[in-house]
Amino acid sequence: MSDSEHSPSDSSPSGDEQKRIALERILDAWDAALSEGVQPELLATTAIFAALTDMVDLHGEEDVASMMADLPDRIRNGEFSLKRDT
Repeated sequence: MSDSEHSPSDSSPSGDEQKRIALERILDAWDAALSEGVQPELLATTAIFAALTDMVDLHGEEDVASMMADLPDRIRNGEFSLKRDT
């Protein structure tokens, strides 16, 4: 098979689809850990640690620190709040 037959656009999901899949898998693992008795606060702290260590491996400490500099404002602005309209 030629390289064009294995191109990312043919076999890989789009960026949005990858994000959806990743979130589904993480939430499944999260639910599994909770069902095994892991406390939500410990699970959250561990997930943040795992995410940040991967980010530092990929981008370096200074770049990740810069990316995280506006995190308090983003949190306060509700970017990470899951609100549902009823």
